[in-house]
Formats: sequence, C-alpha cells, structure tokens
Amino acid sequence: MSEATLFGLCAAALVGLGLYGLVCHPGALRKILAFNLLGSGVFLLFGVVARRGADPASGLGGDPVPQALVITGLVVAFAATAIAVALVLRLAATLGRTGLEPERPAGPDRKPEDRS
Repeated sequence: MSEATLFGLCAAALVGLGLYGLVCHPGALRKILAFNLLGSGVFLLFGVVARRGADPASGLGGDPVPQALVITGLVVAFAATAIAVALVLRLAATLGRTGLEPERPAGPDRKPEDRS
C-alpha cells in the first residue's frame, strides 16, 4: 500500500466521521468539532492530490495550487471555528443553554402530544 493510498483512506475516514457527527449529534459544540473533522479530511485529501504529481525522488514538489488552497482553508477554518465557539458561548450566556429548541412547559398543563 502506497503512502498516497494510506493518506487517501485516512482522509475518507475523517470525512465519514465528520459527516456522522454532523448528522447524529444534536449538540452545537459537537457539530462544530464534527465540521472541523470533516474539513481536516478534505484538507488531507487535497494534500494527497497535490502530492500525486510530485517527483518521488525529490522530497519536495507537487502542484502548488492545492497546497495554497489547503493553507488558505486552514486559516479560514480556524477563524470560522473561533466565531462559532464565540456564538455558542454567547448563546449559553444569554439563554442558559446551547440548543435552539424552544423550552417545553414542565407542568401538568402540557398537552398530551407534548409528553414524550
């Protein structure tokens, strides 16, 4: 198994775990982490694509465009994560919870269809 194949499989696993986290976990912070995991898989896949055209004898080289996209994407992902975490913290400070679901009444005046 070549290095490119191994890194490609790792990228696919990261993307799969990120998608699973986005779909299955309701918490806002878990969704942020899952989105970062998905992005890391995409960045790793771009790195594999960039190295594919490189000369194996020289330790360096490859297509510089995907490398530049990965570096730019890392900076943007870091900034977006910082903003998302700040928004979740502000939501927690304002509402006392991190979810956007409306609070259900707790008393006996709830409708029967609301009980679950």
